[in-house]
Amino acid sequence: MKRFIFGVYLLLVLVATLQSYFGHSTTFNNLEYTSYNNYIIFKQSFFHLIGNKDLYILYPSEHWDLYKYSPTFALLMAPLAMLPDVMGLFFWNMLNVFVLFFGVKKIAQVHESSMASVIGNAKKQDDSVLHSRRKKFGVSLSILLFIIFELLTSIQNEQSNALIAGLIIFAFFLLEKDKVWLATLCIVLTVYIKIFGIVAFALFLVYPQKKKFITSSIFWMLLLGVLPMAVVGVEQMQFLYESWWRMLRQDEAVSAGFSVMGWLSTWFGLEVSGNVIVLLGVILFCLPLLKIKRYSDFDFRWRLLASILIWVVIFNHKAESPTYIIAMSGVAIWYFFNEKNKWNTILVVFAFVFTSLSPTDLFPRYLRENLVIPYTLKAVPCIFIWGKIIWEMLFENNSD
Repeated sequence: MKRFIFGVYLLLVLVATLQSYFGHSTTFNNLEYTSYNNYIIFKQSFFHLIGNKDLYILYPSEHWDLYKYSPTFALLMAPLAMLPDVMGLFFWNMLNVFVLFFGVKKIAQVHESSMASVIGNAKKQDDSVLHSRRKKFGVSLSILLFIIFELLTSIQNEQSNALIAGLIIFAFFLLEKDKVWLATLCIVLTVYIKIFGIVAFALFLVYPQKKKFITSSIFWMLLLGVLPMAVVGVEQMQFLYESWWRMLRQDEAVSAGFSVMGWLSTWFGLEVSGNVIVLLGVILFCLPLLKIKRYSDFDFRWRLLASILIWVVIFNHKAESPTYIIAMSGVAIWYFFNEKNKWNTILVVFAFVFTSLSPTDLFPRYLRENLVIPYTLKAVPCIFIWGKIIWEMLFENNSD
C-alpha cells in the first residue's frame, strides 16, 4: 500500500505536468500565453535576474502577471530554468509534491513515537507494536489521501504552495528531532518563496533551544538573502529588494481573496481594513501561546503546527484556490492526529466538500459559480476549524 500511494502521487505529478504542458493556450490583452504561465514566470525570473533586469515589472511578451517572490527564489530556479519546459515543469511539480509527501510521512512517525511514549507498562508496549504500526500507516495514508484533490489543484496551477506546506511540516519534524539548523533552513526557505512563511517562526517559542533557533535563523536569512550576489552586484541586489517591497505594498489592497476578509465582506457586508483583521488574527493566534506550561505537550505543539498552516492562508488577502493545499494540510493534521468525534467529523467533511472538491469537476458547476465563489465558501470550513484549534489549545489539556 505504501508503494501504491507513492505511485498515485507520482502519477499525479505526471498527469498534472502533461495537462499543463499540452493544455490550451491562454489569451490575455490580445497576447497568447502557454497554459503553464506560472511556471514560465518562475523560469523567466532567473533569466531576468542574471540579465540585471527588474524582477517586479510586467513582461507581457513572455508571460502575464507579476513575479512576486524573492530575488533568492529566482536564483534557486536556475537548475529548472536550464531545462526544456516539459522537464522543468515535471521536476518542479515533483519537488512540490514529494516534499509534502515525505513531510507528512515524517510527522506521522513523530506522532506515532509520541503515542508510544505514553504507554505505561511493558505488556502494553508489546501489545501496541502492531497497533502502532497500523496507526502510523493509517495516519500518513489518511492525510495523503485527504489532501490529494487540493494538491492536484495546486500543481495544476504550477504553484509553490505544496512546497511551502511541506517545508513547514518538515521544520516541525526537525524541531521535534532537535535538528534546529535544518529546521530553521526550511522555515527561512518558505520566507524567500512567499513571505507569509514568516509565521512559522512561531514554532521557536515551544522548543527549548531558543538561542540556537535565533542564531541559525539569522544565519540562514543573511546567507540566502545575499545569495543573489553570486550573479548580480550589490547595487542591483539592493534595487531588487526595494522593488520587491514596493510591489508587495502596492499589491496589498487588490482583493480580499478566499480569506477571513473575503468571508466578512461577502457574508456580513463588513468592509474592515485588512490590517485590522490581520492584527485580530495575530492576537487570537498568540493567545494559546500564553499557556507556557503546555509547550512540553506534543498535542499542543502539533495543534500549533496546524494553526500556522491554516492561519497563513485564511488571513492572507491574496489567498486563491491553489493556496489551500497549505491550509488543508493543517486541517488534515488536526483531524487525523485528533480524537474522532461528531463535531470534528462534520467540520472535516464540510472542509473536504467545500474546500477541496468545490474547484473540481466533481462539484456541480452551478453551485460553484453561484454559491461557493460569491460567498467565499472555500475559506469558511478552514476558518471554523482554525477557531476550533484555538479553542482546543486554550481549553483542552489533552484530547488524545
